[in-house]
Amino acid sequence: MSGTTTAAAPSGRRPPGEGANRWVVLVVLCVSLLLVAVDATVLHVAVPAVTEDLKPGAIELLWIVDIYPLVCASLLILFGTLGDRVGRRRVLLLGYGLFGVASAVAALADTPHVLIAARALLGVGGAMIMPATLSILRQVFPDRRERALAIGIWSAVAAVGAACGPLLGGFLLEHFWWGSVFLINIPLMLVSLPVGRWLLPESTGAHNGPWDVVGALMAAGGLFGLVLGVKRLGGGESPFGATTLLSLLVGGGLLIAFVRRQRRRRHPLVDLAMFTRPAFSTSVGCIVLAMLALVGLELIAAQYLQLVLGLSPLETGLRLLPLTIAAMAAGLAGSRMLQRFGPRAMVASGFGLTALAVAALTAMGTDDNAPLLLTGFVLLGFGLETTLFGAYESMLSEAPQTQAGGAAAIGETSYQLGAGIGIALLGSVMNAAYAPGLSSVRGVPAADSAAAGHSLGEAYDVADRLGGAQGEALRAAARDSFVHGLHVTLLVSAGLLLLGALAALRLPRVMECGGPAGEVEPGIPVPREGAGVPAESLR
Repeated sequence: MSGTTTAAAPSGRRPPGEGANRWVVLVVLCVSLLLVAVDATVLHVAVPAVTEDLKPGAIELLWIVDIYPLVCASLLILFGTLGDRVGRRRVLLLGYGLFGVASAVAALADTPHVLIAARALLGVGGAMIMPATLSILRQVFPDRRERALAIGIWSAVAAVGAACGPLLGGFLLEHFWWGSVFLINIPLMLVSLPVGRWLLPESTGAHNGPWDVVGALMAAGGLFGLVLGVKRLGGGESPFGATTLLSLLVGGGLLIAFVRRQRRRRHPLVDLAMFTRPAFSTSVGCIVLAMLALVGLELIAAQYLQLVLGLSPLETGLRLLPLTIAAMAAGLAGSRMLQRFGPRAMVASGFGLTALAVAALTAMGTDDNAPLLLTGFVLLGFGLETTLFGAYESMLSEAPQTQAGGAAAIGETSYQLGAGIGIALLGSVMNAAYAPGLSSVRGVPAADSAAAGHSLGEAYDVADRLGGAQGEALRAAARDSFVHGLHVTLLVSAGLLLLGALAALRLPRVMECGGPAGEVEPGIPVPREGAGVPAESLR
């Protein structure tokens, strides 16, 4: 199958994107991704200010924080496949516009409900932007060697965005009000819209049959229910609670029905035959496993640094910064590693290195060991990014050009699901290992011990209320129990990572680049050299 392009422009007028250097196109796509990545984490530090100003209830505050990733994860497949149908650049530019409008509404929100609605619209815009950036990247870099370098830069930018969100938010909150964390999106979007319209090439997949609107809505509803249920499990809710159980059952049922519908349709929304290719299905599974380990460990590590070692939020961020820097280095070096070692060795060794780092971190105790933490976080960041890079590159290269949007959406959905499952699974392991150590603390009433078993933060609150010898005994027991739970969680993570290393053995041994550089499927416009920085300077 071959991709199609929009109709040729009238004589004398250059079609958008035709004369653009592909590396300049990559810069535009990376700016798009940076905005979405920053917005996913920038609100975290603004929660106290939002709470003080808007006075949201506990449920409203939860939705303010969670609605963005929830909506974004739910709509990735819908907009990824819609881009294949109506044009990837068109969907991306619409996402820019919606993201800018939603940012303005969020910044000026005067009630919790308005902020929740604005954050939901940001999620819609993010779902339009994320798969479009990856599918356009797949199009403008037909040569796999160059595409591997582009994906490395793309993934490094994602790591930078996630790390810079809290730091940027903290800086803005020191000088402005909480709405400023959203206003920063607007000038960037005002620039990105005309630049993207001029530079980015348009392409679509094959127009075979009508777009499956019902299937797209089934996928969105199923993912919404599944991600919501997983998030509630990660928040400590019982799996048998009415809302959690209903979300999981309805979400799972809709996704099963979606798969069955796609298998019956002559022109499916998502070509499930891609999953019959070992490299594609294995790559998706590796993305889930890698994110499962990363997000759960980052959450627990932040609690350990602040509550056990007593570091401030800024000190905690600085301690975790080496993880991000190592991830950036792995992304930038990923292209050379992939060409030299091949997907199988690269992804498997990434998992193995991450498992080694996680096992080494079990030496953490109640006292600060800065060299151990630095070494462990550097190995963790480099290993995980190596794994994610190899998995994303293999998945995208295995997918047909006409299914680039759908494949990118599947990869991003796997990323989001892995993150949610990681918080739920590793959080449950942590709680199961932590709580028993507080069941019978000498001199502490049973009711207080039970309350302290919910979390380390709550244990400290109970200890402060009790005071004296009882409070000190409870605080020490809670700290020791948390460290024990952390060790158990790390060992479980190491086991999952080793499973990922075994699964990666199904990937191809060598990086198969196909035809010569520059070869592309018929009908796909490739940006020409001649604008911006020469490609050679980025190699």
